[in-house]
Amino acid sequence: MRLLDSARAWARRIRRDGLALWFACKDARTPWHAKALALFVVAYALSPIDLIPDFIPVLGYLDDVILLPALIWVVVRMLPAPVLADARSRAQEWLQSSGAAPRSIVGAVMIVTVWLVLAAVMALWAISAFART
Repeated sequence: MRLLDSARAWARRIRRDGLALWFACKDARTPWHAKALALFVVAYALSPIDLIPDFIPVLGYLDDVILLPALIWVVVRMLPAPVLADARSRAQEWLQSSGAAPRSIVGAVMIVTVWLVLAAVMALWAISAFART
């Protein structure tokens, strides 16, 4: 039971920090490189579409369990302490008042674009392989 409580607390911190990045992106004190990576992470985290769909066994949850927390951790380490403290408090207030994270249309568009580019590359590869035979 203690392990389960620990995992829940970790998940709540990751959720809060992911939302804190959203607020940190809007802060003028955030360095540009941290802001750029944070925007990518936030867009992906808040996107209703995953890069690896969840219905794919095991792999579908890897981005939710490993990739996203790792990216959030990296960006949190890049933020100045005062910016991080302000962003975390704003995120905590948001979660307590609304209970839900915002959604990102930009993130969804970004993921769909990645899938379309991958599909185009695979189609071009298939066409060139077919033309050679």
